Amino acid sequence: MKKFRKVLDGLTTSSPGGTIGSPSCGSAAGTPTAAPTPKEIDVQETLVSENFQLCKTVRHGFPYQPTALAFDPVQKLLAIGSRSGGVRILGRPGVDCYCQHESGSAVLQLQFLINEGALVTACADDTLHLWNLRQRRPAVLHSLKFNRERVTFCHLPFQSKWLYVGTERGNTHIVNIESFILSGYVIMWNKAIELSTKTHPGPVVHLSDSPKDEGKLLIGFESGTIVQWDLRAKKADFRIYYDEAIHSVSWHHEGKQFMCSHSDGSLTLWNLRNTSKPFQVTFPHGKIQKDGRKESCKPILKVDYKTSRSSEPFVIFSGGLSYDKAGRRPALTIMHGKAITVLEMDYPIVEFMTLCETPYNNEVQEPYAVVVLLEKDLIVVDLTQSNYPVFENPYPMDIHESPVTCTAYFADCPPDIIPILYSIGAKHKKTGYSQKEWPVGGGTWTLGSHTYPEIIITGHADGSIKFWDASAITLQMLYKMKTSKAFEKPKPGEGRAAELLEEDPFAVQMVSWCPQSRVFCVVGISAHIILYRFSKYDANTQIVSLEVRLQCESEDVITPSDNENNPCFSEPGSHSPQSHQQHAASPGSGTSEGVKDSIPCLKVKDRVVRVPPGYQAELVIQLLWADGEPPQQISSLDINSAYGLLAFGNCNGLAVVDYLQKTILLCMSTLDLYGAADPYQRLTRSPRRNRQSTSEFCMRGLSNFYSDSKKRIRTSYQSLTELSDNQQSVDMERSKSPTSDHVNGHCTSPTSQPCSAGKPRIPVGPEGPRLARRGPGRPPFRKAQSAACMEISLPVSHTEGYASRRAMLQQLHGVTMYSHDEHHTTSPYCWSERESRENSFSRSRSSSVSSIDRDTKEAVTTLQFGESFARKSDALPTPCLWVGTSLGVVLVIPMSIPTDQEERMEEPVTIGPSGAVLMLKGSVLRFGFLDCLGALVQSPYEVWRDPNAPEDPERPRRRKLVHFSPSSSQDACGEGHLAVLCSERQAKVFLMPSQSCLFVHNITEASFVLRADVVSVCNSVCLACFCANGHVMTLSLPSLRPLMDVNYLPLTDMRIARTFCFTNGGQALYLSSPTEIQRITYIQEMCDNLQDMLGELFTPIETPEAQNRGFLKGFFGGNAHNFDREELFGEAAAGKASRSLAQHIPGQAGVEGMKVAASGAVGELARARIALDERGQRLGELEERTALMMTSAETFSKHAHELMLKCKDKKWYQF
Repeated sequence: MKKFRKVLDGLTTSSPGGTIGSPSCGSAAGTPTAAPTPKEIDVQETLVSENFQLCKTVRHGFPYQPTALAFDPVQKLLAIGSRSGGVRILGRPGVDCYCQHESGSAVLQLQFLINEGALVTACADDTLHLWNLRQRRPAVLHSLKFNRERVTFCHLPFQSKWLYVGTERGNTHIVNIESFILSGYVIMWNKAIELSTKTHPGPVVHLSDSPKDEGKLLIGFESGTIVQWDLRAKKADFRIYYDEAIHSVSWHHEGKQFMCSHSDGSLTLWNLRNTSKPFQVTFPHGKIQKDGRKESCKPILKVDYKTSRSSEPFVIFSGGLSYDKAGRRPALTIMHGKAITVLEMDYPIVEFMTLCETPYNNEVQEPYAVVVLLEKDLIVVDLTQSNYPVFENPYPMDIHESPVTCTAYFADCPPDIIPILYSIGAKHKKTGYSQKEWPVGGGTWTLGSHTYPEIIITGHADGSIKFWDASAITLQMLYKMKTSKAFEKPKPGEGRAAELLEEDPFAVQMVSWCPQSRVFCVVGISAHIILYRFSKYDANTQIVSLEVRLQCESEDVITPSDNENNPCFSEPGSHSPQSHQQHAASPGSGTSEGVKDSIPCLKVKDRVVRVPPGYQAELVIQLLWADGEPPQQISSLDINSAYGLLAFGNCNGLAVVDYLQKTILLCMSTLDLYGAADPYQRLTRSPRRNRQSTSEFCMRGLSNFYSDSKKRIRTSYQSLTELSDNQQSVDMERSKSPTSDHVNGHCTSPTSQPCSAGKPRIPVGPEGPRLARRGPGRPPFRKAQSAACMEISLPVSHTEGYASRRAMLQQLHGVTMYSHDEHHTTSPYCWSERESRENSFSRSRSSSVSSIDRDTKEAVTTLQFGESFARKSDALPTPCLWVGTSLGVVLVIPMSIPTDQEERMEEPVTIGPSGAVLMLKGSVLRFGFLDCLGALVQSPYEVWRDPNAPEDPERPRRRKLVHFSPSSSQDACGEGHLAVLCSERQAKVFLMPSQSCLFVHNITEASFVLRADVVSVCNSVCLACFCANGHVMTLSLPSLRPLMDVNYLPLTDMRIARTFCFTNGGQALYLSSPTEIQRITYIQEMCDNLQDMLGELFTPIETPEAQNRGFLKGFFGGNAHNFDREELFGEAAAGKASRSLAQHIPGQAGVEGMKVAASGAVGELARARIALDERGQRLGELEERTALMMTSAETFSKHAHELMLKCKDKKWYQF
């Protein structure tokens, strides 16, 4: 525990020309003020570095780009491999484990050691891995790397420790699962085929042991050759040569027949009695045409041939559809007797697997379900019902139903919010699912101690919003809503607005939610905001529409007004940004030349609509087109239910809306907010001479840019994630405009200038229009960019300059910003010069070179309502709006809000002139407020009340407000509170109302902060930051001591940057792939308890006994149970394999995994068993070596005796 004391005596503010890196920081107007009254701040900080540790907790969603599937029929576990080397293991709800191969190679095949708690993975780098599943976090025990051959297929018989591995050369190798060492027994391709065969049979595509005799191995080659190999005799029993390529083979359980699927869409059934020709050939989807020929069909990629006691066999296969039907969706076909059922899928089929009652391949299979792995979904079909319904998937596999564009994470929510959202969402669930229990029910999971309510909100490209229950590291969808229902459907061809917004016009850009009051706010890509209220009752309502013209033209304001030095906001509509309430302009309105002006991008429904229970739209705010230019995207938002106010801003300015009275209180540029307190030296610009011609030029440039942007974004997000290096470099080059430096309308450089109000200029040079800067013109309106689409990895380092950073930030939020220390010339920039200028941060934006081209606008990057002190002379806290800008300026704007409920609905809210003006280095990202004892001060809120509940005359409904006054602890340390300000480079703590800077910390020099938040952890408060270079950092409050700095992601990309968010309780999340959410924790306590929170994958279960075959069946059915693989494949009989063929790599987690698994009686037994196995294995190896030496000695003695007998009777001259 450490105690910090700082005597605030004699602190004075710095001048406008001074630096802001010193502990004393600028105050209002940048003029020196009297020293504050001496006082002492005692804050006992309890957080230390030992409280923090970063680790991944759980991954939710559908595995991105799946490649392989496996199922353990005894443990009831499902495994899915992916192209990036990940493996997801699923059991009952709550049992969800993610593993990652260090190599990152694609997983080609998965094989469970059935009921053994282990999994074998075959990867594209020709390496086999053995995973131990007897621990909560699986780890690799052994690896085997093939050096000279490529692995194509693996097969592990049930209850066998020998793995068959087929290769691209056509050879079959055998691996001991226990030691992961290659056996000397090899089935060479030239031995498997006939000597007279002149062509290579191709890679091995199938391996399986005969159900009738385990000593017979069926080998399928790609060319159509099938060989049954007698493992004992080391020869082929029969060979089949078929004209069509083979894709898969499936046995009948009696071992007398097997079925093959081929590339021409045919299925062949072979009988072992006669292998000269197929017993049956069928084309399930190949109809006979008029000329008597069969239709050409697509390949059947896999077939399963499963038998049932009570009915005819099931033949299940994927593919095989005819080519002539264009646009036909992928399908799974189920043939049961004479009935053929085709199940069409939404996505291509990657793999499927039939689930059967028995793990033994020589028993009647009794299939009951089919697991179908699609490219973007996982479904399970119920085979026990004739209509083949699907099971309801308990896992959150539909996060990516529409691409995710934003995320929000709320921990420690009110306990009643999750049940009410679930009850509303349950009414809209789909029906028609199978009534049977989900068949994947392996593992065990308990709630544990980490059970506080958590909610994750995802916004999507189609305008939908999903609420997820994230409590206890699980994920379950609670409620879904569609923001597009508030608008009329856009009709194609309705002017420029409809043309630009024909795709994803409702995409969600950011959300703001107050769980206590249940007020919900959505910001859309079309520069619109929707305010929702929650109700348990349906209602007939009409949505109120407000239209705001937030398009400031500071260069046109060249005549000083009376209010220039004292911008009192008594007349909100009197300033350059204009507001229109319920503007009735049609989409076709504008000037006679057709320039769009004062129209919104979307049309709100203007009729009374019936809305169901849940979140109901109450107010829509839209920004308007101005002078033929679309509105800028909204970059910041905050809503406060206690005040009844909503504030938002973009790179043009700030607007404040009273959503109770449905009026616009404030709409003005950021420059006008300063008044005389402007800390920068700004030069006014002359008005434009030809507005119309410039607008037309801008529209042409906008059209060209938008068409190019739309082409790139319209590409599916899967293809976007597979960009080659060349494509990345091209896109990067396009994004390297030196004047493009934007995050969501935020200026991201510590020395940054906001977007300019002029028009675009084309630089003269060899690069041509590709490097045409949009400065000082407005950035074009950009289509929604899904967070799922952003896959370009960008290293951010100090030595690389700012090109990559600028490119990333420009793509991150699609808006253009300018550095206020740059010279706006057409010549290329010298990045080293820019770096030196940035390190010496200057407040002045003026330049002797090009001051005439300077712009006077800056973006509003963050907003927050709260009780605070706007001026040094304030004695009591009042409602305030804190405004952060892209230039590192923080404004505190006081407000006067009527307290009486009736007066609040009738009297206007007044907003005073700007109070404090504080400075930081870099674009402002986040605010936080602490009391004088260091406790977090929450914003006031209104307790939720149902707006549609029936009226009770005896108990009239009144607003119930909850305030958290920062002066509640004034008895201990006097009035005042601490304000935590964080920018992309720096964090500061100010004491209010004296506006004295107590602590300063430069967070990063080589990179910049993307996300920051003041969070509650371990009964204390800290500042958590995520940087563009992948570092996750925490700082103590209020002293800003570094507590943790972890290089978590060496390379960060757009998707992570857009979706990363912190929450209370030491947790965070981000979109790790377009379909998956990764949750992490950064506190030690949760890392220590993570093992208890995760589910157990392996549970001790008795292996089902094999059926009694009977005497006659066993006598005539062959000697399947007399086959000893150890005797055949062991080193004593087969010898050692070539060392150069494969390399054994011991797993790093062998000993550690056993230590984890050894908790409890089961773990002790497992450890003892493994120790005995190892001891027995060593003794067996010693015995084998002794026997081998004895055999060698006997062989040598025999050869010597034969040689003696041969030479005994020979004369000397006969030698």
